[in-house]
Amino acid sequence: MANSASGLAVNDECKLRFLELKTKRNYRFIVFKIDEKAMQIKVDRLGQPEESYNDFTGSLPADECRYAVYDFDFVTDENCQKSKIFFIACNDLLPDVDDDVFRQKAIYEMDLTF
Repeated sequence: MANSASGLAVNDECKLRFLELKTKRNYRFIVFKIDEKAMQIKVDRLGQPEESYNDFTGSLPADECRYAVYDFDFVTDENCQKSKIFFIACNDLLPDVDDDVFRQKAIYEMDLTF
């Protein structure tokens, strides 16, 4: 069932893996992509807990849009270990060089509500 502005559905694996990241901390990051043929947002890559931010940025394709969540660990000024989960939309780095790239960016922009 479609549940986004562009009519795309969110695959159940996306929800399951996000809950695992949030509650069990099984992953450092999750990269999502839109499968236009299936009309779904799907998991593209799972980053293991020991992977770094450089591993995350290296897993993003230079010529395609993606969504991602990243679990960032840090220590506060009070010396408390904390974690924050960031949602990242990777679509502004692509130049609008042709209709396909423009279309892909537009679809990803519409689906930021997933």
